Amino acid sequence: MEVSRHWRLKKQRYALEGEVCPHCHAKIFPPRDVCPDCGLDARTLYQFSGRGEVYSFAKVQDAPEAHSEQSPYTVALIRLEEGPLVTAQLTDIGDQPLEVGSPVEMVTRKLRSDGERGMLVYGYKFRPLLRPSI
Repeated sequence: MEVSRHWRLKKQRYALEGEVCPHCHAKIFPPRDVCPDCGLDARTLYQFSGRGEVYSFAKVQDAPEAHSEQSPYTVALIRLEEGPLVTAQLTDIGDQPLEVGSPVEMVTRKLRSDGERGMLVYGYKFRPLLRPSI
């Protein structure tokens, strides 16, 4: 993927910036400019909270070459607090039990690198929600 495309997707990948439909108020991620619910123009930017819960998940054992250094890893469907489903890698799981409904939060992490001297690509992943210690 070329540098210009990474630049255009920066806010979406680093901060979960999507859109909200001014007509039916549906929250849209990734941004599409047309509301999938009502079909009308939806170019109003919306900042998602980055919090949600695991909707479904699976462990990837045999990853594609571009992601082989991270293998094995867990990929999940995350239902954001605002409604949309997002596909993302889960990180920082450790020995914690993971189940459908587990609360998670978005973090920015390295997705891949394009070779030894190539560009580093960062984006969103999700981790178990950190709870303050009492």
